[in-house]
Amino acid sequence: MKKNILLICITLFLITKGFAQDKKVAVVGFYTDKIINFSDLDIGSEELIASVLKLRDNPDFDLTPILEQFHEEFFNTYAKKFPFDLLPEADVATNAEYIAFNPKYDKDEDELKRYVVYDGYKYIYEGFAGKDNEIATAKIFSDKADGVMFVEIHFALQKGFGIGGTATVKMRAFARIALYDKTGKKVFAISEGENSKKTSVMVGGIPVMKTEKILPMCESALQQLMKDLEKRLPKVIKKADKL
Repeated sequence: MKKNILLICITLFLITKGFAQDKKVAVVGFYTDKIINFSDLDIGSEELIASVLKLRDNPDFDLTPILEQFHEEFFNTYAKKFPFDLLPEADVATNAEYIAFNPKYDKDEDELKRYVVYDGYKYIYEGFAGKDNEIATAKIFSDKADGVMFVEIHFALQKGFGIGGTATVKMRAFARIALYDKTGKKVFAISEGENSKKTSVMVGGIPVMKTEKILPMCESALQQLMKDLEKRLPKVIKKADKL
């Protein structure tokens, strides 16, 4: 009798799990930003702004390998923790409606310099006042997916220890993962951040913005963030059951 009850429980569990995994989500945005935020430093001099823009335009400041690391972790590790399957990326990248879609708050060529968009995706704004884009992309994939997901990474300098205009700085990596159902209604949006182990310095109140200093800090911050996300993700995506 006990064996029969156990078999029934296992069968029901497998059936329930099977139904849950029948749900699919299309990832429609995957990018990072080359503009390094510095609001935590409480300074906004013309010199610092010029350094941030110079870094953005520097071809050596290439965030593509970092984005690729996060992409690999996202699809090979995090995706397995979701209570749904992700639509194959090729199905998104080759979708004619997606390719032709002109999102609200579209960027021109100069504005797009700040973004590194993963191959096959397009820059689509999501978030505050982004309802039109969320509804439109959900509609594009409504026949194949139960929802759409946007993934983005950002970096920001964090002030450390110091006196006066001389102090240490760290880099903080932020990841935003937002899920919307097939009507464009938000299911969840999580934002997680972690600081780099690597540090740099501010001299005369201005942080060193050389590529050889900033890039390793970005990579270090992302490594810490990926470790953190792997631990926290199962708890924070519980709302995905509402999809």
